[in-house]
Amino acid sequence: MKLLKIAFVAVLFFQFTVSYSQIKLPQLVSNGMVLQRDQDVKIWGWSSPYESVTLTFQNKKYRTKADSSGAWSINLPPQKAGGPFSMKLQGKNKIEISDILFGDVWLCSGQSNMVNPIERVKEKYPEAAFHSNYPEIRNFFIPTKTNLEGPQNDLPQGQWKSAVGEDVLGFGSVSYFFAKDVYEKYGIPIGLINASVGGTPIESWISEAGYKEFPNQLELIQENKDYIKHLNSKPTPNSNSQYSSNNTTPADKGLSGDLKWFEKDYIPKGWRNYNIPGYWEDQGLKNLNGVVWFRKEIDVPESMTGAEAKLYMGRIINADEVYVNGIKVGNITYQYPPRRYTVSGGILKAGKNIITIRVTNRGGKGGFVPDKPYYLTAKGQEIDLKGTWQYKVGEVFEPFNYNNVRQNESRPINAQNQPTSLYNAMIAPIRNQKIKGVLWYQGESNTGNPKAYEGYLKALINDWRNQWNAEELPFLIVQLVNFGDIDFLPTESNWAELREAQLKALSLPNTALAVGIDLGEWNDIHPLNKADVGKRLALGAMKLTYGEDIVHSGPIYKSSKIVGGKIVLSFDFVGSGLISIDDEPLSRFEIAGEDQYFVWADAKIVGETVEVSSPEVKNPRYVRYAWADNPLGANLYNKEGLPASPFRTYDPDKLNDRPWQGKQAAVVLTYDDALNVHLDHVLPLLNQNRLKATFYVSTYSDAFRNRINDWRRLAQNGHELGNHTIFHPCIGKDTRPWVNKNYDMGTYTVERMVDEIKINNTLLEAVDGKTNRTFAFTCGDFTVNGNDFFIDDLKDDLAGARAVRHEMHKLEDIDIYDIDSYAIVGETGEQMIDLVKKAVETNSLLVFLFHGVGGEHSMNVSLEAHKQLVEYLKEHEDEVWTASMIEVIENIKKNQSN
Repeated sequence: MKLLKIAFVAVLFFQFTVSYSQIKLPQLVSNGMVLQRDQDVKIWGWSSPYESVTLTFQNKKYRTKADSSGAWSINLPPQKAGGPFSMKLQGKNKIEISDILFGDVWLCSGQSNMVNPIERVKEKYPEAAFHSNYPEIRNFFIPTKTNLEGPQNDLPQGQWKSAVGEDVLGFGSVSYFFAKDVYEKYGIPIGLINASVGGTPIESWISEAGYKEFPNQLELIQENKDYIKHLNSKPTPNSNSQYSSNNTTPADKGLSGDLKWFEKDYIPKGWRNYNIPGYWEDQGLKNLNGVVWFRKEIDVPESMTGAEAKLYMGRIINADEVYVNGIKVGNITYQYPPRRYTVSGGILKAGKNIITIRVTNRGGKGGFVPDKPYYLTAKGQEIDLKGTWQYKVGEVFEPFNYNNVRQNESRPINAQNQPTSLYNAMIAPIRNQKIKGVLWYQGESNTGNPKAYEGYLKALINDWRNQWNAEELPFLIVQLVNFGDIDFLPTESNWAELREAQLKALSLPNTALAVGIDLGEWNDIHPLNKADVGKRLALGAMKLTYGEDIVHSGPIYKSSKIVGGKIVLSFDFVGSGLISIDDEPLSRFEIAGEDQYFVWADAKIVGETVEVSSPEVKNPRYVRYAWADNPLGANLYNKEGLPASPFRTYDPDKLNDRPWQGKQAAVVLTYDDALNVHLDHVLPLLNQNRLKATFYVSTYSDAFRNRINDWRRLAQNGHELGNHTIFHPCIGKDTRPWVNKNYDMGTYTVERMVDEIKINNTLLEAVDGKTNRTFAFTCGDFTVNGNDFFIDDLKDDLAGARAVRHEMHKLEDIDIYDIDSYAIVGETGEQMIDLVKKAVETNSLLVFLFHGVGGEHSMNVSLEAHKQLVEYLKEHEDEVWTASMIEVIENIKKNQSN
């Protein structure tokens, strides 16, 4: 199998067979541990081969003998909740474990919102942070570790800590509030095992056995193993030369002079005004990745000096160093933590003081996140730091030079994002520990490809249940909370799709969902309200595992029926009744007809149902609710105060059960080269007629870079941004004098072509948040460097590809990586409509390829002809399915496999 040409950023840990000359216990089996009550409990460890081991507990002795590898285990009979107890083990050595409790053990896993500690939210929850006294709530936090070879036997070093004093600051805040609610109700000791890593996808947490229905992932897992076997025999890539540039990166001017810009004697020159909070991309600093310095002079009264002060600088993207009067008071290297810095007594002076901040950002918008606290406080007084500062650019980072990527040189990835890597190192070693259930808070890292998440989440649940040999191990899932900009028009949403995938996990038994679309913050992917998340998880636990007869969930969509011009919705978990939580009319309901063009709907509660309608949609077919990244105003709750989960009344995959979704033909409108006329002429017409199209984008083009926000909005309206490589290379020929010699595909290698297409995928993902997209062969060229085909190396990265041949085909005859299209150059509306009629007669797929529409390109079609075609497609939508390329490919794959 082809070896992966990758270099791992994370340290790879190798698993060796270890011989012990005396008893050794796993990290979990240690002082202060919590063991699961009312179940057989396994105590395990290692010793020399065949060594006799004796365990003494509650005046009873339990004996065993190690196997040939030195592994041993002893089962204890079920124990009631209680403690503390002690336990002694004896082999060639003696070990005593003290302060043992029996209670309920919960495995808490996911990404950063499950990691997020009490320390991060201490200002919001000072009682929890500074006065917690729950010695019977205990936490074992597992440090990040990866392994791609296979399951490990033990965890990295760790220890059990009680929710008392400063130790509570390291508890995950969601799991702490969950445990607190459960403990206060039942008085049973609670053990929390936190195995979570920020920024990681769900794929990292599933075992190899859990991927039996995912052949592509199994192939990648094996490739990773093969790569590791050869790692030591292969030269390590030279990080200094990788992606190197011929130019020397300039040093930060703020640190290179005789006086650094943060020093108190520095006299500023050439600094400009800047408003904090805010991003520099929005304040005149375009295309700047680099270092920007910020400076503000403040007057401090005598009454605030002489004591320790606190400086709150909200959140900063990305890294920062903060100085007060030339003295560094703190720094943070990434964007998510709140900036809360201590200014030691004596630093502040009465009168003039200077705050200087050095901000480094390498991608996206740099600067200061709005709607966060920005102030200095001491002795009960505050100075507001919002408003006018001065800035000066210290360094501009050179853009990545794709032409300098060395052929055959590896591209870095992060091991913790690879399938099985975190399961092997952080979950597998726990399997001997009996647990009550699982708390799962993850998904943000999978929003780029939400369609796959349902399968992965169900695979993870089934996998972990198999690993613990517990068919109905309780799984309590946190649905993604609201985050991001607020859309005031109906829109597509990856976050909503992923929430739907999480909702579908409820089809598995003994699962519960904590809905949190009212608990997030638009500008913080790590919102502060962790107490209500924990409380809603606790309700799920009380229902599933403690047998409480309670309403543990908000309304969950059950069914719908069309009655005249309205759609009537029914729900599970209505509880004591449906309500509008703010006593306002129901909000965030959308309705659509056959064209799936959604508009805001009128919705009202009628008994235990909701009736939805709109005068704009006379023949309604579909309803969506809270379908947005941040569905501000979603107000359907039950009387128990729990919000309804976002939903839609139809499954797009089910619509694909029939070829062309039941129509006689499919038409795809594609537009190449990211031209201004596509935004100015095409997009308004498509939106007016509620038709979707695919726009193939080369991200290096000026037309794309100058109007990125317009392209982002285009994608938000449901159109596809397709991949047309970064530079739009073509094979140079005498008939193509316009081909740039730097982008002549005749000189490319397969590796370069593949890299440019993959990088373009990444750049487009930054615009639309999607990871699944199609590709269009530039100039219709299939090969590089003569006769080297490249598309086979991209089939794991692309859903399909469009070629250029004037043909149309029936569904069963289509190769999704070689779809034909008609390049339009001056055809009339009637001529294009005739092609549509032919597609209808033959039940075929027809793909149009447009460049100029009303100008801007030599391959042009008139505005009138283009309008005639679009209006014809709208008028005949009962027989012609007009959709984006990626939607059509999904339909082809579904029906070709049937």
